[in-house]
Amino acid sequence: MNQQKIKIVKAEDAKKSAKYFIYGNIASIIIPFPIFILWFGASIFVYAMFRHFPHPKVGFYTQQAAYQYYGLAGILVPVLTFAPGSFFLEYWWALWIVCAVILLSLSIWLLIKINNDDWQDVEVED
Repeated sequence: MNQQKIKIVKAEDAKKSAKYFIYGNIASIIIPFPIFILWFGASIFVYAMFRHFPHPKVGFYTQQAAYQYYGLAGILVPVLTFAPGSFFLEYWWALWIVCAVILLSLSIWLLIKINNDDWQDVEVED
């Protein structure tokens, strides 16, 4: 007979796991070169790990953080593609400040939501 083992996912572990993608977003905007680009690749791995975490809230918050990062990265593609040649050389700092304000604000807001959420232990079949 196949016996199912019940595993408990602790609320604190789930809460900590929900923050990993956000920490990557914050690091990528504070140190944009080369972290922002490297985080694009690493974030796919982090997203795959935590999107289907046994605790459903971890997946939800990971998805929200991914929307924020990939949305910002997606906006940068046409902006930098169609900007004049000197735009990036002369105004990179302005673009970085705008991106930092947007992503940091959204990340801090999401961290506050995670910290204020009601986290409970979850039982999962092993």
